[in-house]
Parts: sequence; structure tokens; C-alpha cells
Amino acid sequence: MNGVELFLLGRTLMKIGERAMPRPESGPPGPVRAVLVVLGDLVAHPGTTVGEIAARTGLPQSQVSTAVARLEETGSVEAAPDPADRRRRLIRPAARPSARVAEVRATTIDDALASALADPAAVREVAAALDVLARHLTPSAARTEAS
Repeated sequence: MNGVELFLLGRTLMKIGERAMPRPESGPPGPVRAVLVVLGDLVAHPGTTVGEIAARTGLPQSQVSTAVARLEETGSVEAAPDPADRRRRLIRPAARPSARVAEVRATTIDDALASALADPAAVREVAAALDVLARHLTPSAARTEAS
């Protein structure tokens, strides 16, 4: 596998992940990709600002602000004034998961994988491979390995 193939595989996995995400009952349906990118950055860098997220992710600041607002509405993140500069807000994952966060975390990828792969044996094989990748490459795995 080369870098281009890995990148394209990542995009395919993102699309499968988006299909696996339960849609919110209220609020704007909208695309979830920017929200997930922002949330992933917040998990890796809690207590950060919109501008810092935009710089790290390459997303426009307006898109980061919109994603943060959506995450605040669902109770996924919390924001507080920056003690060093009260004009800025520091954003971090919520201390207690909201009902929406619990719903998303409880939803499996099984149906989305099954729709992407016709063969049940391939679904099991890919799911097992994803479990291995998750143990090594997710933000929570990186924090565990760094400790």
C-alpha cells in the first residue's frame, strides 16, 4: 500500500463511519465530517480555542465555530472563558456524556459495513482488522501509549 491508497482507504472508511452515525432527532442534519474532525481534535487537545482547532485541522474558522456550536448543543463539549484572555473560549469534551453522545457511542458499524461489503465473511474480516487498527491508531490509543 502506498500513501495515496492509504489516503483513499481513509476516505472510504470515513464515509462508512458517517453512514454508521445515528442521525440526530432534532437540530440541523447537516454534514457530520467537520463535526467529527473538530471533535477528534478536541479529544487530542482538550482546553483549546476555535482558532487553534482551525490551525491544526485546516478547516475554516467559521466551519470550526459551527461545528463547536453543534457539539455544544448535543452536550458533547463544554466551553468556558479563557482565564488568560476572557474574550476567548476554551473548549473541551464534556465531563459527562450527554444522551446523544451515549447514543453515538453505542451504535455499531455492523450495518454500515454490511452495506459496503456483500460477503458476511468479509464483514467479519474487515471488522477484526478495524479492531486491530483502533487499538493502535485512535486518539485514545495514542494517549494510552504515551502514558
